[in-house]
Amino acid sequence: MTAYVIGRVTKNHDPAWVAEYLETIEPLFLRHGAKVISRSFAVEKLEGTESPSAAVVLIEFPSAEHARAWYRDEDYAPLIRLRQSGSETEIELLG
Repeated sequence: MTAYVIGRVTKNHDPAWVAEYLETIEPLFLRHGAKVISRSFAVEKLEGTESPSAAVVLIEFPSAEHARAWYRDEDYAPLIRLRQSGSETEIELLG
């Protein structure tokens, strides 16, 4: 069953990580059958009291198992550290 991952950058302290992260993550998505549905750095808050996210990404995976395998991939670990070095994020699996 198809699963989705929503990634939200809630605070972007140092955007220097973004270019390297975006360049490096695409092959990992392909390896795990993922497809980026939407990625935006222009998030508009329509409802709620929290500040809008600095960025949001919606990623489709063939299954929740594929999404978990992507997140746990040893090649993704350095990218997690890179992302966390310059931002605060929320990653959620819907599946």
